[in-house]
Amino acid sequence: MRKKVILSGMRPTGKLHLGHLVGALENWVALQGEYQNYHLIADYHALTTNPDTSEIYQNSLDMLIDWLSAGLDPTISPMFRQSQIKEHTELFLIFSMLITTSRLERNPTLKEQVRDLAIETIAYGHLGYPVLQAADILLYKGEVVPVGEDQLPHIEITREIARRFNAQYCPDNPVFPEPEGKLTKFARLPGLDGKRMSKSVGNTILLSDSPHEIEQKLRSALTDPQKIRKGDPGRPDICLVFAYHSKFNSTEVDEIRLGCESGALGCVECKKRCALKIIETLTPHREKRLYYEAHLDEVKAILIDGEARARAVAQQTMHQVRDVMKMG
Repeated sequence: MRKKVILSGMRPTGKLHLGHLVGALENWVALQGEYQNYHLIADYHALTTNPDTSEIYQNSLDMLIDWLSAGLDPTISPMFRQSQIKEHTELFLIFSMLITTSRLERNPTLKEQVRDLAIETIAYGHLGYPVLQAADILLYKGEVVPVGEDQLPHIEITREIARRFNAQYCPDNPVFPEPEGKLTKFARLPGLDGKRMSKSVGNTILLSDSPHEIEQKLRSALTDPQKIRKGDPGRPDICLVFAYHSKFNSTEVDEIRLGCESGALGCVECKKRCALKIIETLTPHREKRLYYEAHLDEVKAILIDGEARARAVAQQTMHQVRDVMKMG
């Protein structure tokens, strides 16, 4: 049977952190045998909030290394830079004619970004980035998109655009599918300060961090403010360290809960135990990363090969698009 197609990607922000692992990478690795996966380094999307491109290539390589170290297989899942497949921008332009600015302004994720980043004026490209995302997905005829809940509105915009294109140009033989969002189970992991994990805030544990760095960072992690010293009863459900235990230390999580609630387990010891489990989880990743860092030519070859394979699919799709639009 033909495997359904998934398109997933990230902006190239450099080395990835635990939130990326939990919110995306683990899911991508689990899905790559079940689906035909395409993995996009969204370097054009990165420009919507930061036009500086001086580090974008190195950041792309660093992110790709983390993808490979997490277990993504480049032989079955092409990995490529958006900017190197020119068909993304062509399809984006066509799709831009099929949606109104008022529809894009109602996008709740955009409103959140404007608020969180304190953006005073919205660039045209930022307003239209869900349209570029639709082009990214539909260029490879993506049928499933693994996302967090906050991205579901984008998938709905993609579905609307696919319907409009098909209805306008090929009602009897649709070119594009209407993709479905596939929610991840453990979509978000809080940062060390309890807020959303972000490198710009400095509240992350990187997948490439050394054991010492992980231990040091966990020491500063926010805990229950009412649990000041060992012996004080704690509230694990509001403690982000317990959230980390729930993910990385599932076999001991019941014991950790009882120890916290009774006061028998102090925060210092709790953090040490959590750090050890995170270190244990990340050791294979860190070892693979060291290999790829020492073999950058291999990483670059993987990228070039992925781009060639993705380009071939993109060109085929655009041939169909131009054909049904009578613009071939």
